[in-house]
Amino acid sequence: MKRVALLIGTNLAVIVVLSIVMNVLMAMFGLDFGSYQGLLVFAAIFGFGGAFISLMMSKWMAKRSTGAQVIERPRNETERWLVETVARQAKQAGIKMPEVAIYQSPEPNAFATGPSKNDSLVAVSTGLMHAMNKDEVEAVLAHEVSHVANGDMVTLTLIQGVVNTFVIFLARVVAGFINNAMRGNQQGGGNTIGGGFAYYGIVIVLEIVFGILASIIVMYFSRQREYRADAGAAKLVGPHKMISALQRLNAGRDSQLDSTMAAFGIKGKRAKSELFLSHPPIEKRIAALQEGRF
Repeated sequence: MKRVALLIGTNLAVIVVLSIVMNVLMAMFGLDFGSYQGLLVFAAIFGFGGAFISLMMSKWMAKRSTGAQVIERPRNETERWLVETVARQAKQAGIKMPEVAIYQSPEPNAFATGPSKNDSLVAVSTGLMHAMNKDEVEAVLAHEVSHVANGDMVTLTLIQGVVNTFVIFLARVVAGFINNAMRGNQQGGGNTIGGGFAYYGIVIVLEIVFGILASIIVMYFSRQREYRADAGAAKLVGPHKMISALQRLNAGRDSQLDSTMAAFGIKGKRAKSELFLSHPPIEKRIAALQEGRF
């Protein structure tokens, strides 16, 4: 319940901020969001704005949603080893030391998030620490550090912003044409978009359809970043350690991280079609490392 309330509250805050930005732009530049030009600006504000606000809040959201506790001062040998390992790998990767955290979960998993290479968080579950040996945990940490070094969070945010913009824009343009055709009022539309309950109903349906199609694009890039992070880990600690870690993960269940965090975990969820997977099947990731594709 706490996670749901957090998600709803965050989304409402994003909508309020973007609405204020939109109203300021309308007042300053006299934008008409009923025109195609204004609609494109509107779509970009909500498409990119929502994605980048989520990125800026990503560390805070991750800590709240998983209950991750940042290791400020190591309390035992395990925490000291975690911090020292991430510090060594971050130095090798040429990035600023990420925050290191542990969260309570029986599921072996880990994630990295944050708004930039020099402002990031690497977190591991207690289940991962119990299920894996040090070499395998080291490989998982290297995978997450590689995500940070590759700038994957920013890249995926940019891709998400682009597809969000086009989903919002195209849904309203197509809905305008459909609505005008249904009303037999094709001449009265001109360059103006909008009007009536039917129009907004069509927009909602089209946003769902276009959103599903757009997710295929986003998931493709998400899978590619997993291959790159595996390759980065292989370079940092050796492919045999990364392969061993993946084999260990493959023996467990699907990711139990909630929907807002699932794409950030080292292990993803299964889907009926690979097109909708944020992570490649682990068997393919292992094969890529065994074949030396890194």
